[in-house]
Amino acid sequence: MDNGPKPMFPNPEISRFLSERIDKGDFPSAVYVVAQKGEVVFADALGHSVLEPYRIVNKFDTIYDLASLTKPLVTGLLCARRIEAGELTPDSAVAHYLPEFDRTDKQMITIRELLTHTSGLPAWRPLYILTENEPDRTAGAIANLDLENKPGTHVLYSDLGFVTLGFLLERITGHRLSELAQQEIFDVLKLKQTLFNPVLALQTGIAASETGNEYEHDMADQMEAGHYREWRQHVIWGEVHDGNAYFLGGAAGHAGLFSTAFETLQIAKQFLSASSRLLKPATCEMFRVNMTPDLNEARSLGWQLAETKDSTAGPDLPKDSFGHNGFTGTSCWIDSGNERIYILLTNRTHARKLPFSNINAVRREFHTLATDALDAYLS
Repeated sequence: MDNGPKPMFPNPEISRFLSERIDKGDFPSAVYVVAQKGEVVFADALGHSVLEPYRIVNKFDTIYDLASLTKPLVTGLLCARRIEAGELTPDSAVAHYLPEFDRTDKQMITIRELLTHTSGLPAWRPLYILTENEPDRTAGAIANLDLENKPGTHVLYSDLGFVTLGFLLERITGHRLSELAQQEIFDVLKLKQTLFNPVLALQTGIAASETGNEYEHDMADQMEAGHYREWRQHVIWGEVHDGNAYFLGGAAGHAGLFSTAFETLQIAKQFLSASSRLLKPATCEMFRVNMTPDLNEARSLGWQLAETKDSTAGPDLPKDSFGHNGFTGTSCWIDSGNERIYILLTNRTHARKLPFSNINAVRREFHTLATDALDAYLS
């Protein structure tokens, strides 16, 4: 399978819109891919993937830090494979696999609640501070935190829940998460530019991120988390932007994945029953099902559903479409019913002082323009 860049046809309206947002300073670069029934229909690469320390023109095969797209594309997919095989049961207690969670307030938290962000775990904490920079203490440190909500009663998007799922997968398999992803996803799909911890030789082909960890530093200060001496000060370029993932060795259940738009598409296709090589059709249908009815967000296993109020899907994707965003400026949305996939990769944290641009409106407009373009193309 050749997953590399091919001659593509940009859509003028989409490319013009994203170029305007680059000119406005929302992000320095963007690559988009719009596909239907497994085939790319529209794609383009815009802007500069690096502005500092020098400028590099963006390309179709630029590798991006996908940030939280790691959650569904790696951790969620690996969990779904184990649910399908009967190795995991969604309503089993996390404490059954991670003894650290065998405590009064957390012993009933389930796998499903971690996957749907209803466990009650906090959204984020600087684990490198909580553990005094000792990764082996991380699972216990998370289990020791107070819950924000009673499990199963409220959707609270939580990095810590997916960090926990990463540990759980490692415990039940005896393999590192990065090894599982390589063996079960990247190798099977013949992905050559999808990886954790890129080697230095790849750096110039990677979109750069923030200078230092100023954003996380500010968050840690606001919650009075404590002193930390090892904040990064350099341009984060070719290493994971997320501080907790960096602390955990570059590969964690919530962040750390790097890929191109075209290879991200190959993983996204594994969630469609018509094209998946890694999951059975019945398993793929789970991602369209709202598992948090009557709560504040509509969530399936690892994904947010478009029926969620103010989701970045926008108004034109069907309600059972599912998607995810990444903090660095990435997103992937899947309209399973029409076999459509929308991928937008940007590096909004690069070469910009805080606050970073909120690009949710850009994502919604991208989906609207792409849907209109697909409808016109196929009519």
